[in-house]
Amino acid sequence: MARPPHESWDCMLPGPPSRNNGGSADCHPSGLLAFPSSSSVVVVDSRSMQLVSVLPMPPPTATSSNNNTPAATSSSSSLSPFVTSVRWAPFPLPHDLLATNQHLLLAAGDRQGRIALFDFRLRSVLLWFECDSVLKPGIQDLCWVQARSDWVLASLSGPSLLSIWNASTGRCIWKYDVSPELFSCIRRDPFDYRHFCAIGLKGFLLSVMVHGDTEDDVVIKEFHIPNDSSELQKLERDASGAAASSPALAVFPLYIVRFAFSPLWEHIMFVIFPRELVVFDLQYETSLFAAALPRGCGKFLDVLPDPNSELLYCAHLDGRLSTWRRKEGEQVHMMCTMEELMPSIGTSVPSPSLLAVIICKSDSTLQCVGKLYSTGSRSSSFDMDLDNPFDFCDEPLSVYKTHLISISDDGKIWNWLLTSERTEDAQKDATNVGNGAGLGDVPVLETNTSDIDGTADLVKQPDCVTSIRNCSSYSTLNQIDLSPKIVLVGQLHLLSSTATMLAVPSPSLTATLARGGNGPAVAVPLVALGTQSGTIDIIDVSANAVAASFSVHNNTVRGLRWLGNSRLVSFSYTQVNEKTGGYINRLVVTCVRSGLNRKFRVLQKPERAPIRALRTSSSGRYLLILFRDAPVEVWAMTKSPIMLRSLALPFTVLEWTLPTAPRPVQNGPSRQASSSRDRTSVASVEASSTDSKATSTDEPQDDTSESFAFALVNGALGVFEVHGRRIRDFRPKWPSSSFVSADGLITAMAYRLPHVVMGDRSGNIRWWDVTTGQSSSFNTHREGIRRIKFSPVVAGDRSRGRIAVLFYDNTFSIFDLDSQDPLANSLLQSQFPGTLVLELDWLPLRTDKNDPLVLCIAGADSSFRLVEKSDKKTSYGPLPRAIKERFRPMPLCSPILLPTPHAVALRMILQLGVKPHWFNTCSTTRDKKHYLIRGTASSGGDLRSYMIDSPPVGDSVVPEMLLKVLEPYRKEGSILDDERARLYAAIVNKGSAVRFAFAAAIFGDSLEAIFWLQLRRAVNHLMNKLINKSPQKASVPASISELDDASMLSRITSKGKSIPGSRKRNAMDSGQLRLMAFEEEELWESANERIPWHEKLEGAEAIQNLVHELVSVGNLETAVSILLSTPPESPHFSTNALRAVALSSAVSRSLLELAVKVVAANMVRIDKSLSGTHLLCAVGRYQEACSQLQDAGCWTDAATLAATHLKGSDYARVLQRWADHVLHNEYNIWRALILYVAAGALPEALAALREAKLADTAAMFIVACREIHVEIISDLVDSDDESKSQTMAKQLSLPGLDPENEDVIAVGEFYEQYQRKLVHLCMDSQPAFD
Repeated sequence: MARPPHESWDCMLPGPPSRNNGGSADCHPSGLLAFPSSSSVVVVDSRSMQLVSVLPMPPPTATSSNNNTPAATSSSSSLSPFVTSVRWAPFPLPHDLLATNQHLLLAAGDRQGRIALFDFRLRSVLLWFECDSVLKPGIQDLCWVQARSDWVLASLSGPSLLSIWNASTGRCIWKYDVSPELFSCIRRDPFDYRHFCAIGLKGFLLSVMVHGDTEDDVVIKEFHIPNDSSELQKLERDASGAAASSPALAVFPLYIVRFAFSPLWEHIMFVIFPRELVVFDLQYETSLFAAALPRGCGKFLDVLPDPNSELLYCAHLDGRLSTWRRKEGEQVHMMCTMEELMPSIGTSVPSPSLLAVIICKSDSTLQCVGKLYSTGSRSSSFDMDLDNPFDFCDEPLSVYKTHLISISDDGKIWNWLLTSERTEDAQKDATNVGNGAGLGDVPVLETNTSDIDGTADLVKQPDCVTSIRNCSSYSTLNQIDLSPKIVLVGQLHLLSSTATMLAVPSPSLTATLARGGNGPAVAVPLVALGTQSGTIDIIDVSANAVAASFSVHNNTVRGLRWLGNSRLVSFSYTQVNEKTGGYINRLVVTCVRSGLNRKFRVLQKPERAPIRALRTSSSGRYLLILFRDAPVEVWAMTKSPIMLRSLALPFTVLEWTLPTAPRPVQNGPSRQASSSRDRTSVASVEASSTDSKATSTDEPQDDTSESFAFALVNGALGVFEVHGRRIRDFRPKWPSSSFVSADGLITAMAYRLPHVVMGDRSGNIRWWDVTTGQSSSFNTHREGIRRIKFSPVVAGDRSRGRIAVLFYDNTFSIFDLDSQDPLANSLLQSQFPGTLVLELDWLPLRTDKNDPLVLCIAGADSSFRLVEKSDKKTSYGPLPRAIKERFRPMPLCSPILLPTPHAVALRMILQLGVKPHWFNTCSTTRDKKHYLIRGTASSGGDLRSYMIDSPPVGDSVVPEMLLKVLEPYRKEGSILDDERARLYAAIVNKGSAVRFAFAAAIFGDSLEAIFWLQLRRAVNHLMNKLINKSPQKASVPASISELDDASMLSRITSKGKSIPGSRKRNAMDSGQLRLMAFEEEELWESANERIPWHEKLEGAEAIQNLVHELVSVGNLETAVSILLSTPPESPHFSTNALRAVALSSAVSRSLLELAVKVVAANMVRIDKSLSGTHLLCAVGRYQEACSQLQDAGCWTDAATLAATHLKGSDYARVLQRWADHVLHNEYNIWRALILYVAAGALPEALAALREAKLADTAAMFIVACREIHVEIISDLVDSDDESKSQTMAKQLSLPGLDPENEDVIAVGEFYEQYQRKLVHLCMDSQPAFD
């Protein structure tokens, strides 16, 4: 398939990242990993570990914020600085088809304080943020924060400046300088996207809440985390002369302080100092736990909490990863494992360093889907593959899996799979418990069959759903039974070091394959790069990847050339002694196929002069070794290289002739030579090597002879011919004497029979025809010339005189010597955008005259790039033409990269339900036996037969049209990879809600995925309330109803003290679903588990908070004992005494209620400790207490109190008010929707979706709610009794979602219009890959 125009020769390989890049990395929820490398941003698919694209940061001269800065005149001023921070914008795939906003946006900050907003799909900068162009404070870190309905960008710049930027205009809306503190990193709160924190190296912590996009809407609070900063004080004294605008990562690169919010516990954050781990509670403003590193452990690099379990991963500077497990019932963490993230391979010196570690949360969200909805029985119609590591339900030993990416400074990206498995004894015990509880033959880790508290839902869960709030039989096991393991599952190798040499194979027809044989060597799409670290990287330009990397030398590779197309020769040298001199030269021949290195010309003693350069003939048979101030050696590169001769002449440059070019086309008007300049058209000379040599020698010609041109120190020129072991004068026809200039030493040369092109240190370019003696020259008006390279020529080309010229100022130009005025028609490149050019050469892969010329560039930023050259311009981006598909070892299955209409179409197909075998492919890029998903037979020509059922909403014809649009991707196998396709096959028949969750997770919207996963439980909660109100309640077994009421009464009684930890949570009990907790039991358990963390804290504020938590969970006895223990001299004594009396009294009703209400109102007015709330609880006024808590902004506390004491419509009112706050103040629509559903406010939920312009989601919401409702009704009533089922369905109908409802009808009609618009957009968009 032809590539779209924007994908032709889009080839750039980045160099390795370094400490100068700040250790930054960010993983998009869809699985795209972004990290900085030198002055570029690298984007990698974290699942297949393939390079997707590289975004070079434009140089400062083109990006000044006010566009008034004059262009720089020197090349160094236009260099792009190091990129120091990257962060994906949290914009989901759009639901509004008419919206203009993009969803793959990436913010990047650099060392000069610039912040760019990239559109990844366009590979260009959308917006530059207005930075300080005078001080240029380097960017330390970036973070996206929600402000009302829009997102703003927070940045740390310089040593101590925090700024917030408007992401639409690029203007700064708020600044805060905390000097003399030194900021380190910034993170967003996963429970409230308006809230973020920034931490400093000394333990300074700044908490920021953004309520809007003006300066007055930002609220801050400062804290201090105690730590040992003696090492930092010493470093500050040593770095007293550092630049005032330099960020901490530049001044103290190895002193790292970072933190991460807990994804499971609100207000909890994990902080790492170089040798200390701290658990800090933002609500209590104190540290709950601190642990110092044991001896022998390297300093901390980063801290990563597992998104689905109570494990904490800490990366260390020495390349290791420690795993910490939370102790049951406490916020105490213990180190349980230590693993290597940098396996020692070979003996590289210096050893590579670990720069960044990041968790791929996209896999964690998909794991929630698989864990919740995969069945434990193997009798499913879907035949699972037991060897597949992603088959969740067939792995009874595994508790969870986490994908972790590590990045090292040798250009390697490592993909690790962290698993936690139960020990065999624990698994045996769990199996016995499961069998005793009546589970099936195959237990499932997360399947719950009993309730610890003895409560039970009035509505039974379907068999295929595993309820989170119920407890598994496995949850009776302690987490200490888990056995963490780490396995390397993938690796991506980029360039290993800064490139010093570039070599392109240009074998002649006389070149033969390595290791003998008579087969001719052909041009291969390989480029060799020698690096500073001594390795040689082989780049496959057709795949834009490093095909192989060989560790050849112990220091910088100083010369590199191809011998044919399968061998390389390289050299390096080391100086023995600076005083006495002497060098050890190391010459190595490397076989690209086998990787074997063979040294030759090994001497016992150091030499007087080092090797200056290598030159190999196009056949690969001969090698010239140039020394500094010493003779040139000529070698025959046989299996055992042989030196033929030593040439004791003062050479400056030497170049072998390139393979002979074919004759040019002669159908155009010929240009006559200018007699005044003695210029001859290069195109008018015969191209045959044999013919040209016949005019200069009478000897018979041999195809095996090769020639090289040279220049001497005095400016003399010559051509020698090598034939076998003989070296003889080529006897060229000499140019006129005026051709040789005495004012410029020749520094560069290119030779292709019959032309020799030379450049000198004065910028002059001369060319000479060795057969006729005709010559010409011109001045480039540039600095000295370092390299000259002839472009490859194919049959039909009009010109053979194109050359690329690299100057000493690291700029380059392209000239056509066949033109009337080469200088006037040249393609002058004053600077390759953003970097210096170290080496260049042409890519010799042209086979047709219409193919473009492609130039290989090795940049000073360690990158390797391809530049296309057309007749009119040189393109740094691709040209509009079709080329062969880039080769990939496996398809790039990242649906987020599809054109937006096609991505939306795929999301709709996944939501409506497609049969698993639709993902099968006959493409040659995939091995059929490994990728075949076993299921039903392949369907016929009707694409609608691929759908699992007729769509319950919308136009029934649309799915067929969308499948037709997606057919090219399906054939290429680039829709879903094998693992995710198997997961989809496992859940496709488990209901609409789980399909919606899967589709949201695939496209990176984790909050939407969690919403769909929680929807079934929210509807269950609503139906329980409706059943309790309904006359049909009597039909429910009395034992269940009585048990529910009894358990609720026993929970809220104040006679007995609740025992924290009485229920042991499973490691995967809720995971990310805690972000949307709403049920009474969940809220109560979560609050109850926090209490032991704070019992040992001292101080008046800590005691007030603890009493508040105890009252919220109904533990009045403990609250009274704490209040009575207040000493008389305390300023809180009178208040505490009053509360203690009120809580402990058993006064009956009216007078006490009136008095307490008055006192409570006064206390709320004058006291911020919410004491009045406790008095209201003492007299049973829980609804008013919840209202007071909500008025004070304590929304979670109000919900916890309501979960403990309220039920029915009273609890629903608390939830609905909470939902309004979350929607209109926190702008978290998905969490608000769950609360609306649980409160029974379905019309409000539907209205919120329509107001947010989520037309497709509104339709899917109605479908999912109705489907769950039908399942619940069918479970409550015998399936044979249809009349009773219909009666109950009417009595227990979902409020606001009746088919006759006007809003519901409008949603359906709008969804049909949405589908038709989507079809038109898809038809207008061409398929695009990568």
